[in-house]
Amino acid sequence: MENKIEVLSTVTVNYQNDLYKIVDQLNRTLKEQDLMFGLALDKQQKEKAVFTIYRT
Repeated sequence: MENKIEVLSTVTVNYQNDLYKIVDQLNRTLKEQDLMFGLALDKQQKEKAVFTIYRT
């Protein structure tokens, strides 16, 4: 069986220290709906973060 992860949406936002808390809470709350959330620093602009929503 193959598990596919589908990117539903991506947005770049200004990075804030507590953004990871929101992503963690979303992951804990919505994993039962087959949703997963990611947060990564932008490689070119370190003051920006890329927030991604996935369907698992």
